[in-house]
Parts: sequence; structure tokens; C-alpha cells
Amino acid sequence: MTGPDVIIIGSGIGGATLAAALAPSGRRILILERGERLEDSPEARDPAAIFGRGHYRPDEMWLDAGGEEFNPGNYYHPGGNSKFYGAVLMRYRAEDFAPLRHIEGTTPGWPIGYDDLERYYSAAEALYNVRGALDHDPTEPFHSAPYPFPPVPDEPEIAFLRQRLAAQGLHPGPLPLGVDLDLWLKGGATTWDAFPNTRGGKMDAETCALARALEHPNVTLMTGARVIRLLAEGRRLTGVALTRNGRQEILSAPLVALCAGAVVSSALLLASTAEGHPNGLANRSDQVGRNFMNHNLSAVIGISPFRRNDTVYEKTIQLNDWYLTGGPGGEPLGNVQMLGRITGQILAGESGLPLPVARWIADHSVHLLAMSEDLPKASSRVTLRGDKIVLQWERSNWTAHQLLIKKLKAALRRAGWPVALSKAFEKHTPSHQCGTARMGLDPAASVVTPDLRAHDLDNLYICDASVLPTSAAVNPSLTIAALALRAGQHITERHLT
Repeated sequence: MTGPDVIIIGSGIGGATLAAALAPSGRRILILERGERLEDSPEARDPAAIFGRGHYRPDEMWLDAGGEEFNPGNYYHPGGNSKFYGAVLMRYRAEDFAPLRHIEGTTPGWPIGYDDLERYYSAAEALYNVRGALDHDPTEPFHSAPYPFPPVPDEPEIAFLRQRLAAQGLHPGPLPLGVDLDLWLKGGATTWDAFPNTRGGKMDAETCALARALEHPNVTLMTGARVIRLLAEGRRLTGVALTRNGRQEILSAPLVALCAGAVVSSALLLASTAEGHPNGLANRSDQVGRNFMNHNLSAVIGISPFRRNDTVYEKTIQLNDWYLTGGPGGEPLGNVQMLGRITGQILAGESGLPLPVARWIADHSVHLLAMSEDLPKASSRVTLRGDKIVLQWERSNWTAHQLLIKKLKAALRRAGWPVALSKAFEKHTPSHQCGTARMGLDPAASVVTPDLRAHDLDNLYICDASVLPTSAAVNPSLTIAALALRAGQHITERHLT
């Protein structure tokens, strides 16, 4: 049997989108996925099972910087973490690609500009059937094509919140979402944020990009295939070692794309030492695993005993008035967007509050997310201790995040929710993980080229959130997809034609 021309490791946003881009080449493409397809079950729409019992959390433990074990909630299925994501598909702002001065430092900028990625953003929005609208957000960059679908409609309470924010001179607008609302609600009356997509309606990596790739007979998905090591000789990757059904095997292909996510991809490179690569593959620069970023995230709720929140999904608007300015010297603060509807069961599961108390708070409040950029630091990194992943995240830019929360709370009080509370997301939840194999022009200071090929290996590409030089202050999924489409065009033209 003839072997594959391309092996793609991982089927999340990066791997699945890359597969969709390469599939029309006709070359044999093998996608290796560590997990199995996520099957439907009653727990799929049960908030107590998801938030209280952690029904879907994988039985996997990492270590933090102090050596304490924690469960990261990193998901392994076709579609990867996107099976549970909030389906927000936003573009980086044009300013995010250049060095940007923040309160606690300046970002390094990218080796490419927004204009280099813009048409791939449009293609990614089409692939993921994004719902959105332009002309609401003064920070929105140029779009060469409109959104494929109109925005997900606001529920009445959120329409009122939008009106009250706009009355303050702010610019709330539609949140770009990959959600077919009718299909999602047909599966159950819940939000989609953190709920698994087992009944359709959420545009994730499996339902969009992977499905598109598998329409081609030259593309094969192998599930239950956990890659444990990459093999290399000199400047070429020679094999992919994996375990499947309790057995080890080695596969090879002329081209390999590593798309396992920022943490796992870097851990796999670090584990793959070889002659000439004593510190792991693609790591001559000593940058693999470094510059880990994860956003500064806080839930912010506005409570009013005089208003009742009867929404089902809630997650439809965003606010970027403080995205590029707002600090004491005009520094950026970040993005504000709705969370998925927090019910009493969800709040009780997350906070430990008695259910009646949690239900009253949830039903008399609106629920938002404040997101600020996490700046890259070499000491914020992924390492290994034996075969255990160690995540040493050194949060940065927290001053800006606190100012963003302060401004948001004040806006909520003016809007009619007199009590405003906030709670930071746990550091042990790497939901927006990025960095660890950043792109750059200098092989001594980066891991991959702007085309996402490893500087040190001629036939290895890395195509996931690990290559992002900065985290910006938006959800990373659409940028990962756009980079994958751009890399796919490059790989096709350079290697597959």
C-alpha cells in the first residue's frame, strides 16, 4: 500500500483547515487524531454534568510551575477543542500585527501584516459560515468580502443592554459567530459556549473544515492515533511514532504538519530529541515552548433585582471601544463580549453557591467576558518533566485587564445593572493557548518561517496556535484558520504540484 504524501497531526482548527486547503491537490493526506469522534449523549446539554461533574473533561493531568497537578481541560476528538468552543470567529485588528505599546510592555509585531492575511480571513469566514455584520465597530479592519450570513439575533434583554451601552456613546455590535441558531436550538434550549457540539449547529473544525476535507477520497482520518515522538535525520523529518490500539508504529511521509495545539505541539517537539537536535526538534533557537500566552480573561456580571434575564443563549454582542485605547497613556485595554448564558446550574457548578442563590443571581444578571492581551515572555513556557507536560504560565498585562474590568463595571452600572462583580478565569484553563513556536524571519529568535515551515527542518510545518507571535485580545480560532489556509496554498504550490 502506498503511503501518504502528507501527514497532519491533529484535527482541530489548524489541522482540519489545513487538510481542507490541501485536499483539492489530489495528494494522499493522512490526518492523525489522538481521540475518537464525540458521540451524542444526554449529558451534551446537561449543565450540571458539564460544569458541575466535568463529564467531558479528559482524564489527563499536567503540572504547573510549582509541580502541582491540574486537569487542563484539553480535548481530544476530531475537531479538537473547537467541539466545546464559544464559536467566536473574530479577526485580529490591523494594528495587532505591528508592535503595539501596552501598559506593561510592547508586543513584538508579526513578520506579516494584516493585508497579507486579509483574503485568507475572508476565506476562513466562508469555510466556517460565520454570522456577522460590518459598520458597527470602529476597530474592525478592512474586509474584502461581507460575512456569509447575517448576525445571530439578539434576545430582548441583550438588545436592551446594547441600547443602553450605545446611549453612553459606546459602540456595541454583533459578535461574529459560527452558529446556525435554529439548528443549535433544535438540539436543546442552551447556549453553545462550553457545550459540546454533538447535535449540530456549531461551526467547529469537524463539522466545517474536516467535513470539507473528507469529501475528497484522497483524505483519510485515523482516530485513536496518539503521536508520541517525531523522528528526524539532519534537516528532514523521517518518521512519526504513534500508539494505536495498544501497539506502537512508525509512519512516514515526505511532508508532515504538526497541528496538535500550542501546548501539545511544543511538548511533542521537546520530547523528540535526535542527533543534531539535542534540545528537541525545530529548537535550535531555544524558542520551542517559550512565549506561551493565554489571554487575561474575567467573567463580569451585572446584577439588577429589578430586571429578569430570560435569555437562552445571550452570546451575541461585543464592545471594542477600549481595544486600542483606554489606558492612562492611551494604551490598549481589550475586548468585551457576551458570555454564553450562565444559568443557575452553571453558576452553582462553577462557584459552589447553593443552587437557589445561584439561580436568583443568574436570572437577575447579564454575563460578559473581559479579555485583555497576554504579552509574550520567554519565561512563560511549556517544558517536560519526564513524560509530564509542565505549563509555567506567567501572566502579563494584568494592569490593563483590571482597568478594562473597571470601565466595563462602570458602564454596566450606568446601563441599569447597579451591582457589578467580576471573577478571573483560572490560570489552569488554557482555553486560548497560543505562542510556543512563534513565526519570525530570524531563525535564532523564532521557530517557523512566515509560511509556517520549521526553520530547522525542510519538511515540517507547524500549523496551530503555537505559531502566533502575539495573542491580541480576540479569540484566536479565525486567525489560526486563516493562517492554515495561507500555509495550505504555500504547501500546495511548493510541494504538491
